[in-house]
Amino acid sequence: MTLTLPRRLLLAAPAVITLPAAAQVVRTPAQMEGPYYPRAIPADADDDLLQVAGQPRAARGQRLLLGGVVRGRDGAPMAGARVQIWQADVAGIYLHPGDARVAERDPGFQGYGATRTSEAGAYAFRTIRPGLYPGRTPHIHMRITSSDGRLELTTQAYFPDSPGNDRDFLLRSLSAADRALLMVALTPVDDGARGRFDIVLG
Repeated sequence: MTLTLPRRLLLAAPAVITLPAAAQVVRTPAQMEGPYYPRAIPADADDDLLQVAGQPRAARGQRLLLGGVVRGRDGAPMAGARVQIWQADVAGIYLHPGDARVAERDPGFQGYGATRTSEAGAYAFRTIRPGLYPGRTPHIHMRITSSDGRLELTTQAYFPDSPGNDRDFLLRSLSAADRALLMVALTPVDDGARGRFDIVLG
């Protein structure tokens, strides 16, 4: 399955929404928001970060279909949860005026996206693997809010094959078990990679 399939098919795919039978329900570790949450939400803020409305060219970089399931501490899927992501482009530049290189960022990359989980608790984004931001290992920022607004989690998703993980100060501050919970499970596909990142709120 490639990243070009319609989102309605991606959300229905068992690889995105099926849970391991013996999965342990452990709360996803929280991490700092960081300085680059968008100061203003862009006009194009959907779940497809590869194409910005009005831009003739798609985003540069290795494509990534990032998806998973949001669950509560009881293991039940959480329908209607809001999932936001924000990240650097292929050159490691954020969509934020505080980034010193913002004028050089890829205009074809959305930089921020938001979606709601399905009835099965599933979410999916079309994005890229982020470039290297100075001083950090590649990561994607995430904020998840339950449909009633009572539960919220801010965290960061990482890539297990990134050589800078052992030097990243935020990752090093976590236990090995918590670091494992923040790793995206990657599967190569024809035009990039597919990544699974399940989330537990509560």
